[in-house]
Amino acid sequence: MGRRSAEHLSSRSQIFASTTKAQQTPSHARGFSLLEVIAAIMLLALAFGALMQVAGGSIRLSQKASDYTQAALWARSKLDSSFVLEPLQPGMTQGNFDNRFSWRMQVTPWAVPDTAPPGTPYAFRMYKLDLDVIWGSAPFEHTARFSTLRVSGGTGS
Repeated sequence: MGRRSAEHLSSRSQIFASTTKAQQTPSHARGFSLLEVIAAIMLLALAFGALMQVAGGSIRLSQKASDYTQAALWARSKLDSSFVLEPLQPGMTQGNFDNRFSWRMQVTPWAVPDTAPPGTPYAFRMYKLDLDVIWGSAPFEHTARFSTLRVSGGTGS
């Protein structure tokens, strides 16, 4: 029986030692203070806010690139189809592609610089087509300009 009581005493002393150890642990090992939790949440909120600004900027840039791509497609379509069935005539024309995009085209004669002697009649005339594609409302209106040269058959007039 003496042996059992010695074992029992030894296990009791181990329990007592472990409880006194828990009471002796430093305060920083028990958890986080309220101030540390608030600081961590503030840091997380600031990082999240910065991330949302970057994401918002990325979305705006994607929309802007999409608008310019759409304008370029409308311009290519207009410049390719202009004056195919009717003759080229100098002047300004305008219209709408759809309810969002409109256009304005200026057609001007274009002379080939210094390639023919003066007084030589041209069999063909060149015209410069300047197309402005416009979208957006008045204070935030966007414009993209596209220019090309077009040849028109003529007799030197």
